[in-house]
Amino acid sequence: MSHDHDDPHRLPVADRATVRRAVRRLLVDDGRAMCGVLLLTCLAALAGVAAPWYLGRIVTRVENGELTVGQVDVLAAAVLGFALAQLLLTRFARCFSHRFGERALARLREEVVDRTLALPGRYAERVGTGDLVTRSSLDVGTVAATLRNAAPDVFIAAVQVLFVLGAAFLLDPLIGLCALVSLPVVWAVGRWYLRRARDAYLAEGAAYGGVAEALNATAHGARTVEAFGLGARQDLTVDRAIDTAYRAGVRTLFLRTVLFPVTEFAHALPTALVLLVGGLGYLDGAVGLGTVVAGSLYMWQLVDPLDRALNWMEQLQRSGASFARIKGVGLVSEDPPVLDRRPSDDRIEVRGVRYAYPGSPDVLKGIDLVVRPGERLAVVGPSGAGKSTLGRLLSGVDAPDAGHVRVGGVPVADLAAAGGLGDRIVLITQQHHVFMGTLRDNMTMAAPDAGDEEILAALALVEAGWVHDLPGRLDCALGAGGVELDAAQAQQLTLARVHLADPHTLILDEATSLLDPTTARQAERAMAAVRSDRTVVSIAHRLQTAHDADRVAVMESGRIVELGTHDELVAAGGSYAALWRSWNGEG
Repeated sequence: MSHDHDDPHRLPVADRATVRRAVRRLLVDDGRAMCGVLLLTCLAALAGVAAPWYLGRIVTRVENGELTVGQVDVLAAAVLGFALAQLLLTRFARCFSHRFGERALARLREEVVDRTLALPGRYAERVGTGDLVTRSSLDVGTVAATLRNAAPDVFIAAVQVLFVLGAAFLLDPLIGLCALVSLPVVWAVGRWYLRRARDAYLAEGAAYGGVAEALNATAHGARTVEAFGLGARQDLTVDRAIDTAYRAGVRTLFLRTVLFPVTEFAHALPTALVLLVGGLGYLDGAVGLGTVVAGSLYMWQLVDPLDRALNWMEQLQRSGASFARIKGVGLVSEDPPVLDRRPSDDRIEVRGVRYAYPGSPDVLKGIDLVVRPGERLAVVGPSGAGKSTLGRLLSGVDAPDAGHVRVGGVPVADLAAAGGLGDRIVLITQQHHVFMGTLRDNMTMAAPDAGDEEILAALALVEAGWVHDLPGRLDCALGAGGVELDAAQAQQLTLARVHLADPHTLILDEATSLLDPTTARQAERAMAAVRSDRTVVSIAHRLQTAHDADRVAVMESGRIVELGTHDELVAAGGSYAALWRSWNGEG
């Protein structure tokens, strides 16, 4: 798959060919429903063109004196019956198409979630949350409106237009030609609009993403903005983003102000021509009055479906741009690798690893390390040494640019992408997320088959006694609209979830550094319970953790400069010894 641009700070956008293939896939995936919609729509269109034809026949035969009042009543009842049939068939066609749209939307939402979760960690961080949130919310909402309303309306309108034009030509070729007069005008203005609309709506979507990103950054960094007096600067950033979105909106508005007036004129033109040409033909005796009446009704029937199609054209263009942005998320994530073997053991091996964040020099520069099953390894060093980056590579969150990180001989990143790492290596950071849902939901996502007794035992292991005070206990709703957990409780929940997942290896990245001392001590006790009988890699500034570890790896400037036990490194008198003396206030 290709995409339309390569901005490193934004997710890509799917090209037209990719979007067309994706639309065809949506249709094929629910082909039976599409066939049903097509059949009902065609029947409704046939019923619609029958009524004007019968009315024309009534007028012609009455004019010729061929009908009695009773026969007129019968034909009028037939006209009414066809109108009622069109109403019912159109209603069921819309019902079927709406159901099709909802099913297609459900599949699309699932795909967006799957593709978003499959995004490489470094890519998700680089593009920021604004663009991603806009695509998964605003763009999905735009496509949803199209699948629910625009697509059914436009499809039914297109079928109706084709049947009406066919009926007009069968009625009288001259009437049919009058019906086609407006098509070049509609085609020209439509072509003008379509050539500009996609790029304009893509720019509008990107601009809205920029506004969301600026507002999100301002909200999350409000304390920093206030502390450093950056209010005016941040206001300017937000104002620029809003100005860009405003100008993008004005551009799409200009396109609409050209499209709609021209098409409204084009709708009225065929009816006027039929009345003019038909009237002259009737006066000359070349065209019957019934033909003129039926032709005028056909032209009138063209107005509504064409209006609906053109009114939805903007929504279709907006939706097409949104669909391209949604599909662009999938261009980043690749299909999960197929693993030909499982890890032979839980030995983690790092060889020749180099890694750099986009646009930055190498953070890791040739790392070699072996983590033995069951050992406790502490990784220490100054800020910026690459400790957290190493933890991300060990956990499979990112893949190295060079070298390899393997567990039991299998690349960790491949194992993580294939979904087979959850029971082996888990990374615990400073952030402990509580998902919306019940406490049971939050726990069973780590172990779907876990029973209530196992869940409560895991919570008890981390000293989460507060569970018994929750209304409904395991059925208590957490997050927005429910009970909000504090930092310590959120960490206990995370640790209990990890215990249920039962990984072999834990990677702890400053997991308690943001907690106050009292809460941190409580968290340390909970963490000690979870660490039991597991391989543990601790990334920490507190050297007490290193003192208690089996081995210590000292990192500086992206390299491991020392590796050994606490006593060995202190005796060596190197970097670790200096850190230890500083930690103990020895100068």
